[in-house]
Amino acid sequence: MKLRKKQSNYFLRLLDLPLVCSLSFFWKNKRYTIGKIPRVLIRKMQMNHAFCFLFPLFHNAIPFHTDSQTATRTNIRITDGVIPQRLYNGLINIVYTKIDMTNLNTFCLYFIMQNLLDEIKELQESEIKKVVDNRMREFEELGNKDNSELFKELCFCLLTANFSAHGGIKIQNALGDRFSSLPQEELAKKLSELGHRFPNMRAKFIFEARKYKDNLKETLKSFECESDLRNWIAENVKGLGMKESSHFLRNIGYKNLAIIDFHIIDLLVKNNLIQQPKSKSLTKKNYVEIENILKEIAKKSNTNLGELDLYLWYKETGKILK
Repeated sequence: MKLRKKQSNYFLRLLDLPLVCSLSFFWKNKRYTIGKIPRVLIRKMQMNHAFCFLFPLFHNAIPFHTDSQTATRTNIRITDGVIPQRLYNGLINIVYTKIDMTNLNTFCLYFIMQNLLDEIKELQESEIKKVVDNRMREFEELGNKDNSELFKELCFCLLTANFSAHGGIKIQNALGDRFSSLPQEELAKKLSELGHRFPNMRAKFIFEARKYKDNLKETLKSFECESDLRNWIAENVKGLGMKESSHFLRNIGYKNLAIIDFHIIDLLVKNNLIQQPKSKSLTKKNYVEIENILKEIAKKSNTNLGELDLYLWYKETGKILK
């Protein structure tokens, strides 16, 4: 399918010069599918531009009617696979809803994330689903235990910040109830012996967190909103930011908070869903923005954020821990 000269000129005026340079490559090679677009183009392309890019490619194929109520939405298969069928069908719906940009942005995001959704579906249809389901049940069971068990999990999450999950599990198993009783100096010594990178700082954080251990369960139950609870933990428990606060809550049965570590960020960058953050430390605003993308992935894959994290972590590391 060829672009009309008039359409092409109009199209070029709507795009930035870098985009035009990139587009010239696959115009020449007749590569029009989203899957063929170079990553650099996807990263630079704004969602509003995405429509300007896609619509001229199949303008003549759309059975456009001025009266959308009486229009028949014809499901036409584009020849030679030039435009994927689901892309055509999705944009047909957008055209008939008066080009609602909110719908367009959501659709473009969905289309770009489709490869990732397919990979998640494969995991859901494999033996990994049983492992994920069992792990989620274990988290719920832990959330029903007493303050002592909850505090040990809090200490585990304090340890895993800038450290490995394997290392945190090893230390948690070795110390157990002694998280609550060892003097700060002795706790720091034990952490050092067990191989923690920051024994003195983590011992300080655990020691200061003990003021919450006797009424931790009651404090958690006093919040109705998971996001508000996470914010309270991040603001009041030294050593736990947005990520580790989410980690702690997921590990005790909360399901609607994202744990955004570098594994998840790398996965989203590779799938062109976000740009590589300039800093390793996410601001609260950036964290919530990425969490919203993960919520969309969870919604499309029929999972909650707790389950999704386990699937994505397995995809990146080949492991399901906690």
